[in-house]
Amino acid sequence: MELTGKVCVITGATSGIGEVGAQELARKGARLVVVARDERRGEATMARLRAIAPAAAHRIHYADLSRIAEMKRVAAEIAAAEPRIDLLVNNAGALFASRHITADGLEMTFALNHVAYAVLTHGLAERLFAARPARVVSTASNAHRGARFDPADLQSAKSYKGVRAYNRSKLYNILWTRELARRWAGTGVTVNCFHPGFVASRFGDKAGGLLAYGVRVAKLLAISSEEGARTLVYLATSPEVAEVSGGYFFKCRPEKPSADAESAAAARLLWDETARIAGTIG
Repeated sequence: MELTGKVCVITGATSGIGEVGAQELARKGARLVVVARDERRGEATMARLRAIAPAAAHRIHYADLSRIAEMKRVAAEIAAAEPRIDLLVNNAGALFASRHITADGLEMTFALNHVAYAVLTHGLAERLFAARPARVVSTASNAHRGARFDPADLQSAKSYKGVRAYNRSKLYNILWTRELARRWAGTGVTVNCFHPGFVASRFGDKAGGLLAYGVRVAKLLAISSEEGARTLVYLATSPEVAEVSGGYFFKCRPEKPSADAESAAAARLLWDETARIAGTIG
């Protein structure tokens, strides 16, 4: 996709593959609209984007994407400011050693890693349709293979382990991508997700407890953020995937996800529950 003059909204762009991906998209001519939580890191990210493309009117919006009201607010603000959005990258996510409940009553991993993708995308849907052809790219993970879909325990209330909750959230990313692609088939907006690989970024540094320590040690064998961002940029720009929707990619190639991730019934159930939550909370 030719990016000169195109508008790209991206979350999780203040570090890791999101930051690298945003910079590469800026180099290709895109105007970046960043959603961030931390103002200090957000301003540092904007300074780097402006250095790469001084003439582009990059923008930043601040929001806590674990809160539904905040998700809706920032989506409305962006929609009001941007007549069209050519690319949306859902990338923000986190890992938590212990179970945290948001003010909305949601498990934190579920809220941030899954619900935020859904609420922001649907809040920007009209702007994506206005820019057709447009693309939605979401960061999933091969960690989904460690999860099973349990409709009776979507938010890990029965028992909680940080890695298992994270794995489930990545399974949800793939299921949601497939269902959205089915619903938006023929609209001119494609929807795909990808596994970046295990990346040496800030991810997991604040997970808490022994989990954070384990993640830091594992990163000694991790790939760079530059390598991890390649598939993000590929899905955002490559003409090879211009007509592809509902796919799961790794190393810029389609990959078959787990059997649970391919379940149409699970995708519909997750979609319905997410819509119920997003429509009644916050």
